[in-house]
Amino acid sequence: MICDFIGTTLYRPRRTGERKRKSVRGCICGPDLAIIALKVLVKGEKDVAGLTDAERPRRLGPKRVANIVQAFALRKGKDDVRKYVVRREIKRGDKTYYKSPSIQRLVTEKRLRRKVVNKRDKKANWNKSKTA
Repeated sequence: MICDFIGTTLYRPRRTGERKRKSVRGCICGPDLAIIALKVLVKGEKDVAGLTDAERPRRLGPKRVANIVQAFALRKGKDDVRKYVVRREIKRGDKTYYKSPSIQRLVTEKRLRRKVVNKRDKKANWNKSKTA
C-alpha cells in the first residue's frame, strides 16, 4: 500500500505567502544561509577579533531578590537588597539620570501587612459563613 503522506509536512500556513521557517538543516552551511546562530563553548588558543578579545560586562543586573542576594553574597534579613540594585547612568544633554529595575519578590512591610489583613478577612468571612 502506498502512503498518501510521503512528501507532505504537518506545517499549516496561517495566511497565503507566509514563510515557512526551517528549524533543522543538518550540518550543511552554504552561501544561501542568512544567519547562523552560534555559541562559544570553549575558548581556543587565539582570540577571535571582536568576539573574545574584549571583556564586555553585563548590561543589566539581577532583578529578583534571590538573584541579587546571590550575586552580592548578602545576608538574608540583615542587608538591604534595595541598596544593591544595579543602576544605569543615562546622560541627556547636560543632565545625568539613573535608571534601575523594580525589584521582584521583595518582602516589604506593606506586603507583610497586606498578608495579615487578607488572612484576617479570610477568617472573618469563614466565621460569618459558619454562623449563617
